[in-house]
Amino acid sequence: MFKGRHFDQSVILLCVRWYLAYGLSLRDLKEMMAERGISVDHSTIHRWVVYFSPKLLERFNRRKRAVTGKWHVDETYIKVRGRWMYLYRAIDSVGDTVEFFFSESRDLPAARRFLRKALARHGRPDRIVIDGSQTNREAILSCDATPRLQDRSRRTLTPIRIRQSQYLNNRIEQDHRRIKRRVRPMLGFKSFASAIATLGGIKMIHMMRKRQARYAFNPNPTIAEQCEIIAAA
Repeated sequence: MFKGRHFDQSVILLCVRWYLAYGLSLRDLKEMMAERGISVDHSTIHRWVVYFSPKLLERFNRRKRAVTGKWHVDETYIKVRGRWMYLYRAIDSVGDTVEFFFSESRDLPAARRFLRKALARHGRPDRIVIDGSQTNREAILSCDATPRLQDRSRRTLTPIRIRQSQYLNNRIEQDHRRIKRRVRPMLGFKSFASAIATLGGIKMIHMMRKRQARYAFNPNPTIAEQCEIIAAA
């Protein structure tokens, strides 16, 4: 993954991890590297974040543990090029991240794409908790009906239970805040593509803090150790 790079893997990983994990700007990281005798431009660090975040996330997902059968689904706002766009997210009953999906629109097709992605990766949950959104309710009903109609086995697939309650969905609202806390100092993304890549990396660090991945020889690794493990995989 790092073959042919001018900078050492440890420098790249350090910059990417620090940017995704902490409220640092790209220019902050440039100064911090300069204090260590490493001359790297802030635009280079940005390219590293956009390029390596999806690759690290893909490797992290291979180690991700299973989620529970009760999900909380909601969306939050992220600014890109001065426009508000939408980050769909789901967590399970113990707070682990199930899935996320970034969309330019907040409508039924976007909600369906998010749910199809989550169902394809994790299977069908027993119950999904949402707020008062009728769009999300329709998306769940639509995505749930298709596999049940197409299933040719003799087993009976029970419908996903939907619970609509703003108060019961406070769990995911609190989880949104941890993501927004890191995004806020960035003052918005310059492009949709860089937003997708960077948000994926931020979510990966968030899942690392929750210990959502399995590591055979280290049951309780630090974020730095987790990044090194998946980079070497």
